[in-house]
Amino acid sequence: MILTIATTPFEGQKPGTSGLRKRVPVFQQRHYVENFVQSIFDCLEGFAGTTLVVGGDGRFFNREAIQTVIRLAAANGFGRILVGRGGILSTPAASNVIRVRKAYGGIILSASHNPGGPDGDFGIKYNVGNGGPAPEKVTEAVFARTRTITEYRTLDSADVDLDRLGEVGAGAAIVEVIDPVDDYAGLMQRLFDFDRIRGLFASGFRMKFDAMSAVTGPYARQILERMLGAPHGTVMNFTPEPDFGGHHPDPNLVHARHLYDLAMSIDGPDFCAASDGDGDRNLIIGNHAFVTPSDSLAMLAANAHLAPGYAKGIAGIARSMPTSRAADRVAEKMGISLYETPTGWKFFGNLLDAGLVTICGEESAGTGSDHVREKDGLWAVLLWLDIVAARRQSVAAIQREHWAAYGRNYYSRHDFEEVETDGANALMAQLREGLVGLKGKRFGALEIAGADDFAYHDPVDGSDSAHQGIRVLFEDGSRIVYRLSGTGTSGATLRVYIERFEPDAAAHGLETQAALADLIALGHALARIEHFTGRREPSVIT
Repeated sequence: MILTIATTPFEGQKPGTSGLRKRVPVFQQRHYVENFVQSIFDCLEGFAGTTLVVGGDGRFFNREAIQTVIRLAAANGFGRILVGRGGILSTPAASNVIRVRKAYGGIILSASHNPGGPDGDFGIKYNVGNGGPAPEKVTEAVFARTRTITEYRTLDSADVDLDRLGEVGAGAAIVEVIDPVDDYAGLMQRLFDFDRIRGLFASGFRMKFDAMSAVTGPYARQILERMLGAPHGTVMNFTPEPDFGGHHPDPNLVHARHLYDLAMSIDGPDFCAASDGDGDRNLIIGNHAFVTPSDSLAMLAANAHLAPGYAKGIAGIARSMPTSRAADRVAEKMGISLYETPTGWKFFGNLLDAGLVTICGEESAGTGSDHVREKDGLWAVLLWLDIVAARRQSVAAIQREHWAAYGRNYYSRHDFEEVETDGANALMAQLREGLVGLKGKRFGALEIAGADDFAYHDPVDGSDSAHQGIRVLFEDGSRIVYRLSGTGTSGATLRVYIERFEPDAAAHGLETQAALADLIALGHALARIEHFTGRREPSVIT
């Protein structure tokens, strides 16, 4: 039976760069999930009888929210609802299912790399029919609807058994519980030379992959250990846990420091990697060779042709504005286009759909290609493995040769987390007000060539996105970028990105923070960070 339930709006249901994210207790409020999901459906057209994909990263409240989504989707007229077994679907795998099964769209329940558990974070994101995140025109319409909603439609029905594969009825709809790994593993097998990678492991190549008690555990065990022959135990923390085992599922050098220490040890593995809560980010570390996400994007783009799925070459590269310019130099040398977009994977979707780019990436540990419309952590790991196997070189050797050919972009991100929102906004406002007067100013050896508030014109659909971050550009090619993040759930996060290009191979062995020391100090002074935030030091340095 379809029920129509009266409701009233909640304040603040505005989707960010990756959907709506709040603390779990916020989502647990009566009507909260229903309001937001109904608002999504109210902004869609022509979906009656079509297929909706639903899944998440297994975090706390995942199963309960999925049952709510199923009931609303059936009551609103979807004909088939595909759900990952156990409620599990990594974000890239969900994108693939939407594309392969020709679904109308999908709802992904995740807060990505944010902590889980009863007091942790939760999120809901809508992906459109190409498998990618909803564009801004959709998310803005959803937000507007959340402010006026008066009712939602749901079913008066029992929960679906999410652990049993197969079909069951839900009102007039069919709910199909699918294996979350099968379609994705098949796609990876088509993109990469699995025989070559098997040979790599058979030769004694040693690897550790930390799934961080998050969603990629089942995928990594199936592909790395069962299909590619990596030794049992290669994949660590492979069981998804509602609280991610009490850890923070962000694959960076703070929360995955143990992998760095392992790779830098005397008898460390040849390769260490990790992914995050929902499987769309990655960490790459070779033996004595940490690869920054920005460098990883550039190196993957330069070597992608070695993998069967990219043997014909790549059409172009896209990177988010804060991501280092290392990929720009690869694109220039290859004679292909480079697109600089705002942060948020949704901005890559049009470029991918139009065939303008093949490889995309963000400095926040996300890389991907045109195989799906999301960033993909395990894909990046597998491409690295295929490149290592094809070149028969270590990660360190590949890194050194890349820097020798293209120069090195020293790069770091300083995050000031959970600062007062008013102070963060005031900091950005004073930077914007002072942009005009910065050009030509000198600070020691540094001279400012220009400064702007980054704006993006989409070359495919003609849309414009303004106020995407403050860029301070220097004559020697260095940059400082300031941006407020849209992925947190409490206060504001100020991100400061610092970059210096070094063409001289003799200077490629410096420690990153030392190489950037003068830019870091200037970045603090220009923005008056301590004045506006009360912080002298960042919460996290990556």
